[in-house]
Amino acid sequence: MINRIFEDINNALARDPSARNRLEVALAFPGLHAVWGYRVAHFLWRANFKLLARIYSNWVRAVTGIEIHPGARIGRRFFIDHGMGVVIGETAIVGDDVMIYHDVTLGSRTFTKSKRHPTIGDGVVIGSGARVIGNITIGAGARISANSVVVRDVAAKTNQDESENFVI
Repeated sequence: MINRIFEDINNALARDPSARNRLEVALAFPGLHAVWGYRVAHFLWRANFKLLARIYSNWVRAVTGIEIHPGARIGRRFFIDHGMGVVIGETAIVGDDVMIYHDVTLGSRTFTKSKRHPTIGDGVVIGSGARVIGNITIGAGARISANSVVVRDVAAKTNQDESENFVI
C-alpha cells in the first residue's frame, strides 16, 4: 500500500510540471486525493459494503470535485490533472498510466445493468472537457483532444489534432 502511494506521488511529479515536491503533491493535489479515495471506496465496494462505498465516494466528490464510482476499475499510475468536474462511471475500466484533465466524463449511453461505460487502454491521455461515452474502447496510447465527444472505438496510438473538436 505504501509503495502504491509513493508510486502515485512520483507519477504526479513526473506528469505535472507545476509539482514541486512530494509533500506538496501529497497534501495539495485533489486529483491524487480523489484516486486515493476511489481506491478505499473500491475496496469497500468489492467487499460488498456497497452503501458505505457510495457514501465515502460522495464525500470524496464533495471534497475534490471529482466523481469516481467505486465500482469502476482503475489501473496503476492514473493521474487526474486539474480534476474539477471529472466523472467516471460504474462500469468504466481505466488502464495503467492514463492521464486525464479536468471536466472529462467517462459516461454511459444506456440504463442497462451490463457494461455501459468506456474501457480506456494503457497510456491514454484525455484532454479537458472530453466526453467518452458508452461501452467503447479507447486503444492503448491514444490521445483524445480537448472537448471531443467520442462515441465509437478509437484505435491504439490515435493522435487527434488538438485544435479540432469532433464527434467520433
